[in-house]
Amino acid sequence: MKYIVVLGDGMSDEPIAALGGKTPLEAANTPTMDALASKGEMGMVQNVPAGMSPGSEVANLSVMGYDPLTDFTGRSPLEALSVGVEMEPDDIIFRCNVATVTEEEPYDQKTILDHSASEISTADADVLMDAIREAFNSEEFQFYTGTSYRHIMVWKHGRLAQLEPPHDHLTQVIGPWLPKEPVLREFMEKSFDILNNHPLNVARAAAGKNKANTLWYWGAGTKPSLQSFAEKTGLKGAVISAVDLLKGIAVGADMQICEVEGATGSIDTNWEGKAQAAIDALLKDGCDFAYVHLEAPDEMAHQGLTEEKVKSIEYLDSRIVAPIKCALEAAGEDFRMLVLPDHPNLLRLRTHVGEPVPYILYDSTKERKSLARYSEKEAMATGIFEPKGHELMARFLQR
Repeated sequence: MKYIVVLGDGMSDEPIAALGGKTPLEAANTPTMDALASKGEMGMVQNVPAGMSPGSEVANLSVMGYDPLTDFTGRSPLEALSVGVEMEPDDIIFRCNVATVTEEEPYDQKTILDHSASEISTADADVLMDAIREAFNSEEFQFYTGTSYRHIMVWKHGRLAQLEPPHDHLTQVIGPWLPKEPVLREFMEKSFDILNNHPLNVARAAAGKNKANTLWYWGAGTKPSLQSFAEKTGLKGAVISAVDLLKGIAVGADMQICEVEGATGSIDTNWEGKAQAAIDALLKDGCDFAYVHLEAPDEMAHQGLTEEKVKSIEYLDSRIVAPIKCALEAAGEDFRMLVLPDHPNLLRLRTHVGEPVPYILYDSTKERKSLARYSEKEAMATGIFEPKGHELMARFLQR
């Protein structure tokens, strides 16, 4: 038996007037997921425990079978694992976005325009992070380039701080959301002076792209300690994702990371390459389990792009779920497939919420028959509800 999770980050939503009162999932043409829903189990699952922030870090840990209430130590430490950062138990790790703010006002009166700086490339971001490292790196503070706009700062023997995700406050004045910790606030203010007129940002602006003109800290935490996925489940697992968070979970859980050329974490990702990586992991590399993470629906929702969110869901269906399903069937493999979001990302708000999400659990050896389509409404109508997200994985892997 092979096991596949296809995770459409932020895929679920609420009815939208522009889509005729449908959610993006309802509006999307998803024949393969609909077929799985009609032949498998569909229900709702609560991936974000009550009282926890509805971040992808919490929700993906839950989907992967880890209890966030006991296993979560912060988002940034998981991302740091993926770029090989050495951490001591009392180090504090921060996510460090390069983001876009307005230019003219005093720093605390600026407005945040874009948490991703037009989804800046890793190559461009590394140039800017070099400037940051030259200005700020010391024995106490170290900066590391991650992927696209997502980077890391380590504060050796530092202090935890309450911080706000930038994508929760797009188009808002930043003053109320700045860190209360003086060191972090000083770094953010100085970063604007370093980055705003950096030659690379001047060129980006001339090309019609947003400047990556400030650092933004959030997601602080301490060194993680996850049980090996193999020890936990008895299965050899692989993770296919463009984002450092998921790669970091894979490192922490001692899972194989499948690197895919052209994987971007957005709608222009190498969809076919990610599907093939999962197929190869399962059929050539001896893996029993593959976790395929697609960031595009979440990014489109953060940017408020309704049509693109629908399109990303359609791509997930036709370019990920369909080819993996066909390859396993052609190979004569019995398999189970779990398709779901981690959390909703509401286009109306352009950010995450912690409500339950719809899932499909399909078993090729135990097909059912129904007229179901995969959607929030139809999943809710089944009456099946898993209140603890991490327990769904245990049921998915039952042998």
